[in-house]
Amino acid sequence: MSITILNSTHRFRSLCRLQRIRGQMMTSQAGAEILVEKVGNAGVITLNRPKALNALNMNMIRLMYPQLKKWETDKETDLVIVKGAGGKAFCAGGDIRAVTEAGKIGDALAKNFFREEYILNNTIGTYQKPYVALIDGITMGGGVGLSVHGRFRVATEKTMFAMPETAIGLFPDVGGGYFLPRLQGQLGLFLALTGFRLKGRDVQRAGVASHFVESQKIAALEKELVDLKTPSIEDVSRVLDSYQKRSSLDAEKPFVLEQHIDLIDKLFQSDSVEGIVHNLKTDGSPFAQKQAETLAKMSPTSLKITFKQLQAGRTMSLQEVLVMEYRLSQACMVKGSDFYEGVRAVLVDKDHSPKWSPSTLKEVSEQSVEDCFSSLGDRDLKL
Repeated sequence: MSITILNSTHRFRSLCRLQRIRGQMMTSQAGAEILVEKVGNAGVITLNRPKALNALNMNMIRLMYPQLKKWETDKETDLVIVKGAGGKAFCAGGDIRAVTEAGKIGDALAKNFFREEYILNNTIGTYQKPYVALIDGITMGGGVGLSVHGRFRVATEKTMFAMPETAIGLFPDVGGGYFLPRLQGQLGLFLALTGFRLKGRDVQRAGVASHFVESQKIAALEKELVDLKTPSIEDVSRVLDSYQKRSSLDAEKPFVLEQHIDLIDKLFQSDSVEGIVHNLKTDGSPFAQKQAETLAKMSPTSLKITFKQLQAGRTMSLQEVLVMEYRLSQACMVKGSDFYEGVRAVLVDKDHSPKWSPSTLKEVSEQSVEDCFSSLGDRDLKL
């Protein structure tokens, strides 16, 4: 009897929190979270939730997707530019707190958010016109999904890139299984498992951004892009190249991981996460030690899912990866999963002391990981 009452109370609180989150989303005027402009022959989208570091919510996805589809076939639109408002962030991630609140009470948002977000990611990845993401600020998780699959990604000295999902019991989604294993050597796997942050010019050096342009030149760059008449991919590329050539800031600084890249390739070359941890501990260098300590804080289940995701994604198309990742997202929404605990520890209570279950890599069975990749039948993502 008391357990039923507790469960009902918990469910009621989750429902109240979800309604409050939705209320905050609705109080902004319809469409204000995404600003849409036509400037010359360019379609310009501005992510406009600066107080939330432009975190991507369902409302924004549902405004952005049809607009991109419309411009793709519009004869008057020759290129698309996407940017973030507020000067701090392009997009700091998806609104996953709302998603976990929905998951607790079986609300459809838990299914629909990932489904519609991944459809948007695929639209960007297959876009038929030049797509330029100005990632001038924090770009993590969902923000990476809005940029990395586009033809052009312009980083500045203010850019901070990370895929920190293993710290919240999730996995580097939004097509992370596609672009991460295609980075040099084992760099993608390293970034995926550790959540390591890349900043400024290093985002381009790693291959995440296509160009680096100083932040103070971005406004002039945008003006030059929107003034182009019926630009080809090559025309846009030429403009971006010219701005990059004129951006010398930090050019003399080496890549932050330059002295460790050979070690990363060696230590992260393994057929299991346990093998990687063993390599790190055996190596004993300060860098290896630090990475071992980082992995020890992450969700063991997330680490194993992520490892398998990147292994599989290496030979998959973006579409196949997104179908796989949708299956994984729904496995993470199952009650009792680490995702809820990770969000609680990092975003809700902010005690940064998650209690993972299972708590060790050894306890995470191969079968439990395999099950996360199973087909959802007619509920699979359709692209």
